[in-house]
Amino acid sequence: MDTEAQPTERDRSSRPSGSEGTTSEPAGPEDRSRFALVSRVSACVPGGRITLTLLVCLLFLLLLSTFVVRPFQIPSGSMEQALRIGDRVLVNKLAYRFGAVPQRGDIVVFDGTGYFGHADYVKRVVGVGGDHVVCCDREGRIQVNGRPVDESGFLYPGDSPSTVPFDVVVPGGTLFVLGDHRSDSSDSRDHLGSPGGGMIPVGDVIGRADGIIWPFGHATRLHRPDAYARVQAAARAGAHG
Repeated sequence: MDTEAQPTERDRSSRPSGSEGTTSEPAGPEDRSRFALVSRVSACVPGGRITLTLLVCLLFLLLLSTFVVRPFQIPSGSMEQALRIGDRVLVNKLAYRFGAVPQRGDIVVFDGTGYFGHADYVKRVVGVGGDHVVCCDREGRIQVNGRPVDESGFLYPGDSPSTVPFDVVVPGGTLFVLGDHRSDSSDSRDHLGSPGGGMIPVGDVIGRADGIIWPFGHATRLHRPDAYARVQAAARAGAHG
């Protein structure tokens, strides 16, 4: 007697056929419309979809450079040894938006037109609005709001903090900036008698240099040094005498 179970008509009808298991739903009207639009635009552009893709990528890079980050090539040795001639740094253009402001120790890129010259410059922030910056104390150190600043961690080897004496109060909304390679830097010290007194308006700051991206062997993040951590804000310094 044959004991093997025989499939019933209901069993056969309940199993999906091979074609039923692999059939996908056709694209909806929205998908077809999108593909049709891309095809129409590609047909109007020489080179078709390849050219269209390149144009989209270029537009993205342009928007990124305009509003978010921008590469900047170091033109001189004024920020050695942190930044060398030819280094490319990534400038964060959003660093001082949405209420944030430059801090002492930041490396900033700014438009020097009308103050330093018709070009973009890169320097380190030494004083912010309200700060009293003096050079130098008995040990040859720069003082900010009465506190000496130990710049040995980033100052160019062999350089003194400054061979030019100065005693300035930084106006609100401006910055007092110096290069790390003091003997090879034209900075706020050299423009004390110029319009603006060598101070850089915060509004002319393009962004903060956050890292070196080229050459790869020198690539690194740029950090704010701890040298200014003990410096009190100008208002507090005044309150405590």
